[in-house]
Amino acid sequence: MVFVFRNIWSLKHSMTSDNDIVVRLSRSVDGYITLLNPRVCVVLHCTDPARRIVQYKKMSSKITASYENVSEVADHIRKLINIKPEIGIVCGSGLGELANGVQNATVIPYVDIPGFPNSTVQGHSGNLVFGTLSGRKVVVMQGRFHMYEGWTRHEIAIPIRVMKLLGVKTLLLSNAVGGLNRDLKGGDFVVLKDHLYFAGLGLNGILVGENEDKFGPRFPALSDAYDSDLRKLAIKIAREEKFGDVVHEGVYGMNGGPCYETPAECKMMLMMGCDVVGK
Repeated sequence: MVFVFRNIWSLKHSMTSDNDIVVRLSRSVDGYITLLNPRVCVVLHCTDPARRIVQYKKMSSKITASYENVSEVADHIRKLINIKPEIGIVCGSGLGELANGVQNATVIPYVDIPGFPNSTVQGHSGNLVFGTLSGRKVVVMQGRFHMYEGWTRHEIAIPIRVMKLLGVKTLLLSNAVGGLNRDLKGGDFVVLKDHLYFAGLGLNGILVGENEDKFGPRFPALSDAYDSDLRKLAIKIAREEKFGDVVHEGVYGMNGGPCYETPAECKMMLMMGCDVVGK
């Protein structure tokens, strides 16, 4: 399992003091772990093989990640909500239960948003949920998109760009992963500090193509893509809550999928410094 505090190129991040950002992790009876605000929230659980079951649908050829399209999507959503979210949360496979804790929630199905992709994988409900979580204004994505479903790399970026235009400053990502590092055990948590995006090494990255200057620079720096202050805070609180022994920092390796990795691929990624692997 992975949770990521990420300052993506298309989002701006500002840190205050630990007194202003108090994240607390707590266990619930069903085996989930919850990060409670005031800054961010996420629920994580163990890998579910069923997450790979795909129900393919015809993808729209009219969806683009251009500033014009994303602005239209954001304008459509603004008419349906009464808050300006400051925190964006992307729920990975089977992790959408987090949205049930959002108060004064406005739920918008992806399929009801013109120009927005929709989830086709089991365990991804396909909703945007707006409201408050531990007193902070949030937007929660119940389900995300994968290239192996047929979406292009640019279409996958649409939700993040929409979040930026809606006011999101801090983004929290989560997903279920496979472990490569033999020190990791089933049920452990990994806070990402870096990644290897193998598709990007072959010029198939999200940012390939015409640059949208309104979203970010042509050559964004990724030296601190995963916010170091929030990473330290998560590990600190895990220790305070007496389960720091199952929380680690690590490097994420992204494989295209949808098939699982071969033994040779796992060995290669481990040799290249990856601790976990996912899609």
